[in-house]
Amino acid sequence: MENIYYLLIVGLVFWYFIHLRKISEYARNHINHYCNTESLQFISLARKSSRIRFSKQHGPHWMSIFEFEFSGDGESSYLGEMQLRGYKVDNVNMPPYKIN
Repeated sequence: MENIYYLLIVGLVFWYFIHLRKISEYARNHINHYCNTESLQFISLARKSSRIRFSKQHGPHWMSIFEFEFSGDGESSYLGEMQLRGYKVDNVNMPPYKIN
C-alpha cells in the first residue's frame, strides 16, 4: 500500500515541475510579444517566485513573478517585472529606459 503513496508523491512532484515549466514558456511568449510591440530588445527571463494564492475574486490560482532583462537602445540593460495569474499577464512593471 505504501508503494502507491510513493508513486503519488513522485507523480505530484513531476506534475509540479511540468506545470512550472509550462508557466515559464507562457511568460517567455508574453514577454517576447510585449518587447516586440514596444520595440525593445529582449535579453533574458528568470522566475522570481511561484505560489498558489487564494482570493474571493479569482479563487485559487498560481501567482508567478518573473524578472526580465531588456534594452531600449541596444547598449544598456534594464530589469522589469511581470506578474502572471495562471497563464495570463496580471501586471508588467518596467523602469524608465533609454530609446533610440
